[in-house]
Amino acid sequence: MSQQAATETEEASTSREDLINDVKKLLWGSNTKEDVFRQWAQGFYFSPDEKSALVQDEGGPCAVIAPLQAFILKQLLSETDITSWAGIKPEKCNELLVKAMTEIIAQAADPVDAKYSIVLVDKSMSTSNGEVPDSQNQMSSDEQVQENVSQSGTTLTIESNNFHSRLRIHTLENIEQVEQFFTVHINTFKEQFGVLLLLYSVICTKGISQIKLEISDLTDPLIHSTFGYGCQSLINLMLSGRAVSNVWDHDQDVGGLKLKGIDKQNTVGFLTLLEKLRFIEVGSFLKSPSHPVWVLGSETHLTVLFSTEKKLVSPETPAEKAKRVFKKYEFDENNFIYTDSLQDVLAELDLFCYSEYVEIMKKKLDKDNDGIILLNSFMYEFFPEEDRTYPDTFTLYHYNGLPRSNPENKVKYRKGEAILLECTTSSFSDRNPMLTVLQTKWPTIDVQWDMNPSIN
Repeated sequence: MSQQAATETEEASTSREDLINDVKKLLWGSNTKEDVFRQWAQGFYFSPDEKSALVQDEGGPCAVIAPLQAFILKQLLSETDITSWAGIKPEKCNELLVKAMTEIIAQAADPVDAKYSIVLVDKSMSTSNGEVPDSQNQMSSDEQVQENVSQSGTTLTIESNNFHSRLRIHTLENIEQVEQFFTVHINTFKEQFGVLLLLYSVICTKGISQIKLEISDLTDPLIHSTFGYGCQSLINLMLSGRAVSNVWDHDQDVGGLKLKGIDKQNTVGFLTLLEKLRFIEVGSFLKSPSHPVWVLGSETHLTVLFSTEKKLVSPETPAEKAKRVFKKYEFDENNFIYTDSLQDVLAELDLFCYSEYVEIMKKKLDKDNDGIILLNSFMYEFFPEEDRTYPDTFTLYHYNGLPRSNPENKVKYRKGEAILLECTTSSFSDRNPMLTVLQTKWPTIDVQWDMNPSIN
């Protein structure tokens, strides 16, 4: 090797090490805790009881697994009838996994000058105990599933420093190469570190500097150092390709501070219990995605809701938008706003809102001078002909990747029959957090499940 070639190789190695160190610090902070790292050290593998459903071994990596499962379901719903899913072949599951990973990588790339960085482990280097992990490349797809199930919790223990020293970055020029690369190396992503390899690939493709521009708070790592769960910026990165901290539509000015949100309608959606608790505001770009698939957030876990009913993601009507904006200003979710909020509601709906007109409407809508305006009165005045775009009844399905959160520890889709009632159902209930989450999207919904699913 010439001196110039040797120098270039050394510089490339240094650049790689710097990038991996930056990714490591962004995700884990200055001190990676080995027990938290081990929670994330799993591969992607499918449930033997639900062939297209990914399994999550421990708490934490749902921030990657649930969004990936959502994109797998989005692909499945567009290709096949749900009645045929029970007979899906392992080869098809691998194909769905590849397409979902490719889509997540694609949306993270720079739309103008896209470069794709895929991270893999260099298997030619031994582990900390001198062993090299066995490859599954020669196994059949069925054998891979059984191997993953049998090895859950018993895989080789590799410290984080050893793992990071073995990472190599492969730069690809277009998304077609990415899909081909994933296809060739799919078994690597089904092995022990597959979840982390996809996450690191998304971050390297996005770029550290761009992620830091989008995150509003850089004081904490993206993965909680004690509990191991992913923060909202990490969830948003996997869902939308943007590592913003908020889930409202567009950027918002809050007290002179510009806070970034979701910039367009998302492919798959997001609903969260934290919105009912008033910690988060989810915008229509995530509540009304282009496909009837939503990642659901509890206080501690992410699961997935989906439906075959395409009308659930029809464009929002003016009346539906009006109700959404009205509820943003209403008091304690009691279907009324204070009269003084009327001008703000009209302005946000791009309706006529000059002061003289607003005063006239206040007197009309608050005839008893109680200081409040009821939702029904507001809708009757401004949107008298409501045209609902979605049906009163529809079927929902729910996925939870944690075996311990499923009956008999079997990861399977749970089926529910939903109905939209005439009056509002009960508010937040510790006994039914699933219903509480769904009410952030459909306020009058009630669901009868074949087996009560858990969002935790």
